[in-house]
Amino acid sequence: MTTIKIENLSFGYDRLGTLLFDQAQLVIDGQWKLGLVGRNGRGKTTLLKLLQGQLPYQGKISHSLAFDYFPKKVLDSSELTYYALSNLKDFELWQLERELNLLACDPEVLWRPFETLSGGEQTKVLLALMFIEEGYFPLIDEPTNHLDIVGRQQVAQYLQKKKQGYILVSHDREFLDETVNHILAIEKNQLVLYQGNFSVYEDQKARQDAYEQAQNIKLKKEIGRLQQTAIEKAEWSRNREKDKLNKSKGFIDTEYRRKSPGAIGADAARMMKRSKAILQRVESQISEKSQLLKNIETIDGLKMSYLPSYHRRILQLENLVLSYQNQPLFQPINVELLRGECLAVTGANGSGKSSLLAAILAGFAGEQRGEIYLPQGLLISRVRQNYENNQGKLIDFAAAEGLDYPQFLNNLRKLGMERNVFDNDIQEMSMGQRKKVELAKSLSQTANLFIWDEPLNYLDVFNQDQILGLLKSVQPTMILIEHDSRFVEAVADKIISL
Repeated sequence: MTTIKIENLSFGYDRLGTLLFDQAQLVIDGQWKLGLVGRNGRGKTTLLKLLQGQLPYQGKISHSLAFDYFPKKVLDSSELTYYALSNLKDFELWQLERELNLLACDPEVLWRPFETLSGGEQTKVLLALMFIEEGYFPLIDEPTNHLDIVGRQQVAQYLQKKKQGYILVSHDREFLDETVNHILAIEKNQLVLYQGNFSVYEDQKARQDAYEQAQNIKLKKEIGRLQQTAIEKAEWSRNREKDKLNKSKGFIDTEYRRKSPGAIGADAARMMKRSKAILQRVESQISEKSQLLKNIETIDGLKMSYLPSYHRRILQLENLVLSYQNQPLFQPINVELLRGECLAVTGANGSGKSSLLAAILAGFAGEQRGEIYLPQGLLISRVRQNYENNQGKLIDFAAAEGLDYPQFLNNLRKLGMERNVFDNDIQEMSMGQRKKVELAKSLSQTANLFIWDEPLNYLDVFNQDQILGLLKSVQPTMILIEHDSRFVEAVADKIISL
């Protein structure tokens, strides 16, 4: 049986000053379809790099597997997709076409420049490249980020039918439920294996957290009771020492009148000894209590600088059609967005969702028919799907964007970013951390209208729930593109399907 054995693994980035993994022990069966989960910046992609021997570490990782990583970086995206992929791996055309058909992707995409493919098409061709031949163990890192709802279902079905094992990083609950049979959770202080899919993990994790919380409450009460008892015993002992002194001086009128000073002193010593024993028990239980709650994730509520506009009607689209070279992207759109409403734009990859946002922001490069009404002077804040130009130090980024720096950092902290990451350049951060920078920027901007394009990409499930709670509480005026149907159904007042 092929296994991956990790012994005493320790690793940390020098710039962070802390260990991501400390004496980690783990055995992974190579036949498992293993979901790798954990908060952003906790080390998921780093663990995949360690398995591939791309980073120095202490300890031992032993296996006999040939790893293959998704997504591979295309060297020249302007090349036809077939030739761009040929630079990454040797294959026969029929092999690639077979896998693309299984992924419900038209093999015609191979004869288009890679850069012209939608995000979902790029994902599918790179997955097809990974699975064209057996003998490799796939390490699949965040495959769902640019897939629409249908695309996620197609990829999930594709992975379900694969007989080989793999390690899959994803924050999509439903996708994980359909594609994995084990979960490896990178928690605050340990790696924990669970048998089952993500729902099983969530249920067992919730049970463990509830047990630790109950034990925590019980220990707090016991510690409080013992501390009070120790104080009372110590006070009694001190009073008996006073009785001993008064007896020796000949003026005492208490129950200890018949006792000698030596007997009173012995009683006091015994009580003081008991008091010290109780204090030792208190210290022991405090130590026991410190072992609890180490892996419970605490999520603070986010704040949003939403300023309701005095306009009641924020956006109106009348018979709007967008086209490239006289080819319409979608049927005419008619919709009205009122103050306090959330408009969700859904549709398959390439259906024109991002083009619609560009048109609303007066930045569409193709042909446009119909009317777009947007009040003058409206304050708009965006979360972009692509934010590669977010670079440099956080303090310089905040100044360039006109952000209140303490408020910006506070949003990042509430999103779960560790303080030791604040001094890093943005481009050195994990993809999840970089997404948090883009999101915290938008949350910190005063706006009448928020336009968010796929805000959940790269964010862990804790942040997804955090943002869901925020939007339901604040109810800002918003235009949203998102492929997570559960999220859309929870926050959208109106939905356009392109």
